[in-house]
Amino acid sequence: MPRRARVKFAGVPLHIIQRGNNRIACFFAEEDYRFYLRHLDQLAQRLECDVHAYVLMTNHVHLLVTPSETDSASLLMKHLGQRYVQYVNRVHRRSGTLWEGRFKSSLVQRQGYLLKCQRYIELNPVRAGMVPHPRDYPWSSYRANGGLRASALVTPHDGYIALGETPEQRAAAYRRLFEFELDEEDLKEIRSAANGGFALGNQRFKDEISAILGRRVERLRQRLRQRASQSA
Repeated sequence: MPRRARVKFAGVPLHIIQRGNNRIACFFAEEDYRFYLRHLDQLAQRLECDVHAYVLMTNHVHLLVTPSETDSASLLMKHLGQRYVQYVNRVHRRSGTLWEGRFKSSLVQRQGYLLKCQRYIELNPVRAGMVPHPRDYPWSSYRANGGLRASALVTPHDGYIALGETPEQRAAAYRRLFEFELDEEDLKEIRSAANGGFALGNQRFKDEISAILGRRVERLRQRLRQRASQSA
């Protein structure tokens, strides 16, 4: 069966997940995380991808980026993945593949979904039981978005900027969002969209993206349920 083509669209935020092969570790030492972030910064600037959020877990990575061109994100992940694998194989005296095939991704609607996706990404270490609060995890964008540390890598999205009139107000408003956990429906929706390569947003957003791309961007059963509710 042919692989499902990626849903790609310039200027629309993209949630990306890349896992280690067979869920094995892909980061082994602190310098590994630093190397990855350093080259993510370099390549994101070169390929004009704004990075809004990230988390580097032991065996997988989450990114939220807005690509300037249709293929910018794919090129970012290709070159970043290649550089990192070469580095890991050299430094840790290993060989062979590191990543689990193609990365997974989903387009993310700005209104109502972008900040929810950012929270999902930065809360990953908390859900995994690694830290009690995202500020305690050093390898995510939370400290930058929460105003606790300056970062040249993180570019605030317009949805984040709308949280306040000043950087201090935005950071404080953003931190308040983490006083509440994402509910199970939100978690399920974000995971389903990313793992299936679908769009994350309301029905209007999905219909607009589908019309532009000329292909389905949601699970068929979800679309059938939506039609049934409209005709009821």
